[in-house]
Amino acid sequence: MSIDGGVRTEARDGVLEVTIDRPKANAIALSTSRQLNEIWTDFQKDPALRIAILTGAGEKFFSPGWDLKGAADGEASDSDWGVGGFGGLNHPRNLDKPVIAAVNGIAYGGGFELVLGCDLIIMEEHARFALPEIKVGVLADAATIKLRRRIPYHIAVEMLMLGRSMDATEAKHWGLANWVVASGGAMAKAREVAQMLADGPPLLFPAIKQLLQHTEVVAEHPAFELHDALGAVQRVLHSDDLLEGARAFAEKRKPEWKGR
Repeated sequence: MSIDGGVRTEARDGVLEVTIDRPKANAIALSTSRQLNEIWTDFQKDPALRIAILTGAGEKFFSPGWDLKGAADGEASDSDWGVGGFGGLNHPRNLDKPVIAAVNGIAYGGGFELVLGCDLIIMEEHARFALPEIKVGVLADAATIKLRRRIPYHIAVEMLMLGRSMDATEAKHWGLANWVVASGGAMAKAREVAQMLADGPPLLFPAIKQLLQHTEVVAEHPAFELHDALGAVQRVLHSDDLLEGARAFAEKRKPEWKGR
């Protein structure tokens, strides 16, 4: 399906594939961000969709972030980008389904922030990350909040204040990529990982994501109190799937998950 803002979507076997497709570089305009937000909202609500893959069209760019042509024409950085902020994955929005980033090239600025909003990251060997906002006087707000939680403080500050780029090897070193694959191989790997997730118990992913989100900056003891209070966790603890997993293990067979 084609979306007017420059995003293509395709659903297959419970997996939603989202492709930013705005030649020449997949830059994100205001309309693109709002439509990405709509896509993520619909994804969250649709029980038939369990996993999403986000990528960019072409071989060179994932996304360089904000389309600065819009900024030059007066588009404000604090515009209404949608309920989830720029690109829909950065502001808290209770998205509790796994999202895989298939980074097929340059992911700079807001494009890199979109990657940081995903749960699993696959980079092609020629892909690069950077936060060049410092060079045009823009605050990389989502990255400023998130990056120092993912990598050492001084490396995060180096990227934020100097705007220098990071290649796939270094990103893997700092834990910003789960897998580095050959050029052209990101989507194949993402589909492989998505299938692995699709074979898993569906109730577990919301529980894992909600527990991660709610306890990110909480001390260990209060985190266990939150664990007991989360509805998604309680659904797992009292589910038929929990019993099915135990039975399948005892009977040495593959579980048949029902999502209940």
